Amino acid sequence: MTLFRNSIFLLLALLLAVPAQAGHHDEGPAKPAIVLAAFGTSYPEAVKSILNIKTKVEAANPGVPVRLAFTSNIIRHIWQKRQDDAAWKTAHADIPEEVLYVKHPLATIADLQNDGYRDVTVQSLHVFAGEEFNDLLALIGGLKAIRTLKAKNMPFARLAVGRPALGMPGTEYPYTEDMARAAKILKDDVDQAKKLGAALVYMGHGNDFFSTGIYAEFQKVLQAEYGYPIFIGCVEGYPAFDDMEAQLKGAGKKKVLLKPFMIVAGDHASNDMAGNEDDSWKTMLTKRGYTVTTDLRGLGMLDGWADIYVDHLKDAMAATPGAQ
Repeated sequence: MTLFRNSIFLLLALLLAVPAQAGHHDEGPAKPAIVLAAFGTSYPEAVKSILNIKTKVEAANPGVPVRLAFTSNIIRHIWQKRQDDAAWKTAHADIPEEVLYVKHPLATIADLQNDGYRDVTVQSLHVFAGEEFNDLLALIGGLKAIRTLKAKNMPFARLAVGRPALGMPGTEYPYTEDMARAAKILKDDVDQAKKLGAALVYMGHGNDFFSTGIYAEFQKVLQAEYGYPIFIGCVEGYPAFDDMEAQLKGAGKKKVLLKPFMIVAGDHASNDMAGNEDDSWKTMLTKRGYTVTTDLRGLGMLDGWADIYVDHLKDAMAATPGAQ
């Protein structure tokens, strides 16, 4: 009897001494994943700008899955219609499935969580902290607010968001430093304008009801950096076309190099900026006596601009849980 009792005690001691190797209590470090959240584009050619950024992010994070997501409902619906259009898919066979079947960030994050990735960093591919970015923050904030009865059942171990190219409010990463870096990356644009003897004009997207003053501030940064006539206007919000043109008139140049200040050169760049309609910026400037040269290249095609997102993602991935 004594021998049996001692054997039981020894077995219990061994069980208590060995840490749990399986089960829900110790699953090891949460698997990381990355979501690149862009406004998106419906233009097949413009997709290259987003894919260029994705390629840079993948190279900087080997072994970590990187998924695309589009925040624009309208653009996602266009791609959804194309999914069942056999003729369109045949004509655009170079479009990758990750774009053709692109989802909302919420669905993309849910898919990753379902596949076992519980450490998810969402990198914004927006230019500035406007409407789309703030909606993205709200989405992630909602997911981070989930509380389960048992900690082991929490859907995520960590969720973080990387700031846009021109930064965001806060003290940890001053947005003025982000703007200064972004300005230096646009040197080739300035050199191109100088060769043409033209003022450099950018068309940004903006939005109607969220402050777009960042564009006016960034214009000031560009002018201070290069000492050259550089102006920014927006499709929506301030500075509007007339605000921009009033400043352009004061520069005294009759030639203009017109470029999109957007990640992709899609619908706005092709039509609102460089189109032949009466209300396009090119047409309106031409009617006011300017000689206009357009350059349809999205910011995402610039490796230096893509590197901004790579580094902002790095900062977000290094942030402690709950810090963002």
